Amino acid sequence: MSGSAIARLKQIGCAWLVAIALLFTGLAQAQDDPPPEEAPAEEGAEGAEVPASAIYLPIKPPFVVNYGGAGRLKYIKTELSVRLLDTTAANAVRHHLPYVRNNLVLLFSSQTDETMSSQEGREALRIACLKEIREIIKREEGDEVAAGVIDVFFNSFIVQR
Repeated sequence: MSGSAIARLKQIGCAWLVAIALLFTGLAQAQDDPPPEEAPAEEGAEGAEVPASAIYLPIKPPFVVNYGGAGRLKYIKTELSVRLLDTTAANAVRHHLPYVRNNLVLLFSSQTDETMSSQEGREALRIACLKEIREIIKREEGDEVAAGVIDVFFNSFIVQR
């Protein structure tokens, strides 16, 4: 074989390696970002009927926030999922996720020990998260899209005092 034939084979081999690497990278990313889960029909936070196509959108990464003001540092680590009416609302929340995360971090950091230590306080915080997300989507996308934000759930909630 001549030198040019060997060089050509090396180029083809490299091209195949790059193509295979890109394929595996795409597959890995597809597995890391699963599609939103759909839920059966049931009643939402306000008691309104939610269609079977309700979407659960996890907000990732988890929030790790210090709270309680001056003195010893206290931390909250929590994971949230947002329940949405349709893909329009889901896309709006995804698009404005940096804005949503910022405001939720500020909300979490303003909490007190009293709020964090009771079930009622955590439920009030969950409702405050829902209102904050709705307000952001309403401001940025309008009332109709904001109405698609149905509920917020804590998937985990850890407090370190």
